[in-house]
Order: sequence, then C-alpha cells, then structure tokens
Amino acid sequence: MSIAEAAVTAEQSFVPTNHKGLTYPYGGAEPAPGTVMPVAPGIGWVRLHVPGPLKHVNCWLLDDAGGMALVDTGMNTPEARAAWEALAQGPLASVRVTQMIGTHFHPDHIGLAGWMCDTHGCPLVMTRGEWLTARMLVADARDAVPGEMVAFWRAAGWDDAQIAHASERGWAGFRRIVTPLPLGYTRIQHGDTLRIGAVAWQVVVGSGHSPEHACLYDPIGKVLISGDQVLPRISPNVSLGVTEPAADPLGEWFDSIARLKALPDDVLVLPGHGDPFTGLHARLDAMDREHRERLDELEVFLAEPRRAIDCFGRLFRRAIGPDMLGMATGEALAHVRRLEVEGRAVKTIEDGVWWYRAV
Repeated sequence: MSIAEAAVTAEQSFVPTNHKGLTYPYGGAEPAPGTVMPVAPGIGWVRLHVPGPLKHVNCWLLDDAGGMALVDTGMNTPEARAAWEALAQGPLASVRVTQMIGTHFHPDHIGLAGWMCDTHGCPLVMTRGEWLTARMLVADARDAVPGEMVAFWRAAGWDDAQIAHASERGWAGFRRIVTPLPLGYTRIQHGDTLRIGAVAWQVVVGSGHSPEHACLYDPIGKVLISGDQVLPRISPNVSLGVTEPAADPLGEWFDSIARLKALPDDVLVLPGHGDPFTGLHARLDAMDREHRERLDELEVFLAEPRRAIDCFGRLFRRAIGPDMLGMATGEALAHVRRLEVEGRAVKTIEDGVWWYRAV
C-alpha cells in the first residue's frame, strides 16, 4: 500500500479533537518509533526525539518519482541516526530519498541533511539565506567564545557567573550536531514552484525565527508544510542575535504572519513540532496577538530604564534557567528592538550595557 492509499484508510480511523480554535484531525495520534504515519495522500510523517524542551521534531516524506522527497531530518545524534536506519530496514526499505529539503538551518531540522545527501546521492534543497547561515556556522571553527559574544551577553545584562557558565560550553556546538553539508545545493526562494511527484508545491518564505525559512504549500491538496514558521501550541523563538544586532526580527515575524494569512484557512498544517492541525488563521492571529500584547506590557514596564534580562518576567511568566538563558535573551532583545523601531522606546549605553526606556 502506498502512502496515498494508506492516508485514505488512516483518515477514517481517527477522531478529531479541538483546542483553542484548532482542530487536530488525528486526535493526538502520532507515528510510533520506526514507523511512517500517513497524514494525507502522498505524505508520510516521521517523528524523531530531540534533546531539550521541544522533545521531538517532525519530518515529512513526500511521494516522488523514483522514491520520496524528505523535508527535515532531525538532529545529528546517535538516536536520530538509529531511528533512520531502523526505518531504512523497515517501512522505507529500498526507498531512495530523491530530494533533501531543509525548511531552515536549525540543527533539529537539518542536522542529518548532509548524511542523507551522502547516503542517497540526492541534492540538498534550501533557501540561500538558510544554507549560507548553516555553512557559516559549521565553518566557524573557533572553540573559544569570541569577545564579541561576551560583549553582547554583557550588553544584555548578564552577570559574570552567567557569562562563565555559557563560556564553558564553548563555541563549536553547532557543528557537532550537524553533519557536513554538501558544497553545492539547489536554491529555492519565495514564489518558486517545487515539483515533487505529481504535486506542484509553492514555496512560501517567512523570516523572524530564522533568516529565510521555507514553507511548502500545495494549493490543490490544501496542505502547508510549515516547519517552525507556524506551530500549534507554542510560539517559535524570535531572537535578536550577535550576527545582526541592528535587525528587527520581530518586525519580520509580523510581516511573515501577514504573508501566511493570505493562504486559505482550511489547509492542513504540518508543523515542525506538535501535531498536524487545521485552523491556520486562528493560529496566526493568536501568535500575532500574543507578541503585540507582550510589546504593550513591555512598554509600560520600561517606564524605568531596564536591561533585556530585566524583561524576562514580563515576557515569559516563568523562571529562566541557564540552559534557556540565551534564547530568552535573544527574544527579549527582539521585543525591545521592535519597540525602538516603532518609536516607543530608546536605548542608551552605559559601561557597555544596553538600557531601554519607554518614550
């Protein structure tokens, strides 16, 4: 039975569930380890474990001429490699990966992309911004944390103990969890059509979570492979980082939400984390509203000068441990930077520390 045939059978066996305006057509069911779960005609779902609070990442197999195209791979960990090897000996035996498509550069999505390309002799397909960012991070071979990074942490309000703890982890973490990428790749960009089997997928690019994140939209089958650009229960991290400290990632995120809002509301969304769902517009509206409400609360909080690290209580409503400090700092900086861009806050620098105050 092909994925297309199995999907018809699967749709008849699940009881949909509803939560906060979204419908989960598979009722919380998920693919068991070593299996591929059909979710739509010609589309299979593989779920892999990743370390950290997200716990898993979703990978999607698309029927293609001569095999299947793969969207995202999981992180380069022994557990993820073993999972793919078990699939290759089971439901994917003798199946060739025809195209290796990466939604964005984060290691939980392309950690094994190079390994897949080597194993199957297939091309890597990504946007230029994501491929170049990944290549840059892999090529940065320094082991010690650069001085610019330490200055960035200090500017955000980190103390000596926090800087020392982060520095102990070194600088080369990215390349340890990403297999070497091919020297060449196939570029996709917003508005392109990517033909996979009988389906002409439209490339929809978003920014904010990453530089040039690719989503794939099938207007006939009404399916959106959203990567991390749209997640059902959590809002993706939107961070300001050391590589582009004058950027406005949250502004780019708002623009991306508006772009995705132009798609039909009744598409089946296949996210990078969480379960497939319908209710795209409700989710986009909720993410937009959540960030704008945070900005309003933050503006009130900035009646007195604050550092980025002082804003955690207004943004996250929970304690931030050392392992999440970097992501929380990036998100806080993205919000105060957005207030700057909107003319609602100003930044001053004292002894290398950035202070933000509402106008």
